[in-house]
Amino acid sequence: MPRSAGPVEERHGVPLGSLDDELFDGAGATKRDLVDHVEAAADRLLPELAGRPLTVVRVRPGQRPFVQKNLPASAPPWVAVREVWSEASHRTVRYPLVEDVRTLVWLAGQRAVELHPTVLDGEGRASRLVLDLDPPEGAGADAVVAAARLVRAALDDAGLASAVKTSGAKGLHVVVPVRGLAVEDAAAATRALAARAERLGPEVATTAYLLADRGGRVFLDPTRAGGGTLACAWSPRVRPGTPVSWPLGWEDLDGWAPGHPSLREAAALLAGRAAGEDPWRAALPDPQAVPATLVAEGRTIPPPRAAAMHEGRRRARARRAAEADGPDPLDQPGPGPTP
Repeated sequence: MPRSAGPVEERHGVPLGSLDDELFDGAGATKRDLVDHVEAAADRLLPELAGRPLTVVRVRPGQRPFVQKNLPASAPPWVAVREVWSEASHRTVRYPLVEDVRTLVWLAGQRAVELHPTVLDGEGRASRLVLDLDPPEGAGADAVVAAARLVRAALDDAGLASAVKTSGAKGLHVVVPVRGLAVEDAAAATRALAARAERLGPEVATTAYLLADRGGRVFLDPTRAGGGTLACAWSPRVRPGTPVSWPLGWEDLDGWAPGHPSLREAAALLAGRAAGEDPWRAALPDPQAVPATLVAEGRTIPPPRAAAMHEGRRRARARRAAEADGPDPLDQPGPGPTP
């Protein structure tokens, strides 16, 4: 998509060009719409982002969206940075921190559409448990809502309060603020909650990590816990129509339609709210202590990726054995008792 040579405007001291170009193919919105949104939602976005290392999803004309963690060298010197050692890549990552409207506007000018702050606090401990409800292809909102209610029931049984928001895509996020929890404990507690919700409605929801094993059910994804990131409330998403992750009351789930509100719809909704009104902050309960029994239960459940990896290897062995017209020895029963 060719870029226009429109005039450069300045907002909050940030020069911005190409504001009337479409944000990305199928966005149904312009770069100006994105900048307008982060300005209008700044008093709601900043509490979600402040102090949290940020990963963004950017788009460039004619290119595929890409994830960016490292702050580029071309960033203004006033953008705050937190350096974090990455064990995965064995390097220090310079994450941006969003502490003011100016930084929000600069990121929007860079076409940073999605804002994914970490769920860790400033001391590297988990401050939120998150279950990401991912529906199967072709499922309606009713399936996701039913799964969300299972999760809420599991949380109620554990004595934990929660809030719910749209993912900005097809699913929902159930968020549980907690008092600083070790990353491993947060991941374990989230696995236990997913397993409990699955047991409440196995025909509706599943913890199966492999797509082939989900059987048309909603996936209760616990992998956002701990060191993961999450598209925060009020963040747009790189999806057709540019939907926005939006807070919902538990009582409002039946009226939810995936993909709404869009970036342009969000502008009207934000304009209709009183200054300083933030339904997401109002919905979030105070941080809570996580029951030790929940953490202990989760420690007995393998992390989804590890379980899927072992299952994938087992199935590969079975396929090879079948192709060789021989049984997989690992699938055979052990020796019986000695007479």
